Amino acid sequence: MKLHNYFRSSASFRVRIALELKDLRYEYIPVHIARGDHKKEAYAALSADTLVPLLEVDGEKLSQSMAIIEYLDEKHPTPALLPADALGRARVRALAQSIACEIHPLNNLRVLKYLVRELKVDEEAKNAWYRHWCREGLEAFERQLAQLPPSTYCYGATPTLADCCLVPQIFNAKRFNVNLDGLGRTMAAFDACMALPAFQKAQPSACPDNEP
Repeated sequence: MKLHNYFRSSASFRVRIALELKDLRYEYIPVHIARGDHKKEAYAALSADTLVPLLEVDGEKLSQSMAIIEYLDEKHPTPALLPADALGRARVRALAQSIACEIHPLNNLRVLKYLVRELKVDEEAKNAWYRHWCREGLEAFERQLAQLPPSTYCYGATPTLADCCLVPQIFNAKRFNVNLDGLGRTMAAFDACMALPAFQKAQPSACPDNEP
């Protein structure tokens, strides 16, 4: 397997976590999206949406982190990243999508660049935008967790797809100095995840293309 990704991309980080949890070996191929490498002809020939991550596996090319993780979960079902029951799977997917579909799209790199380059928003206003939408989304995430039974991770006693999404989002929130106070269940799940070697190995600072 080959994973085309960027160390700071939260979507890439999700897939790296899943690969580490499942102990799957892969070739790490960096794509520096901050410099625009994903838009260059060589990468565009591989990736129709010119986004990261892109997983090459069994002669196929897979995009979109959520789809990639569910593919890996079906092909390599142990340890499972989705519960065995339909209700549990719906709960975990809802948590994961709260981050991947609600928080992340408003705050990803291309949106932030558009705010600055096209809309001429200054750095302080851009960061305020990030912090507002991230905090609002995490508060909604915390409310969802509060309605679920107590658990070590987001849902249950083992990491799931929801944790694969949560951890990268918290990493980014910390980079932008988002207020994380009062998010007890959310941060407890994050801390439990970061105690595991799989999450430590997948984090940006452990990536070969990591930059300060």
